[in-house]
Amino acid sequence: MQTTTGQPKKVKFSAQADPAVLEALRRMAGEEGRQLQSLIDEALRDYIERKQGLTPRKHVMQALQASMIQHDSLYRELAR
Repeated sequence: MQTTTGQPKKVKFSAQADPAVLEALRRMAGEEGRQLQSLIDEALRDYIERKQGLTPRKHVMQALQASMIQHDSLYRELAR
């Protein structure tokens, strides 16, 4: 469903969270100048993508990037 502006319609729901987790999210939202709902929506989307195997996990991609930088010359030699 979409609103008249073309944006997806939002649906309210109720949930409970560990107080420390909620506080961390609120702090992050404030630091990033975003609304708490925006972070929750992003986290839910990331979770769904990860569970469905649509995108590689961030720490895997970070490890790959670090490896590419560290072993660039070796990888170039192996590619020949």
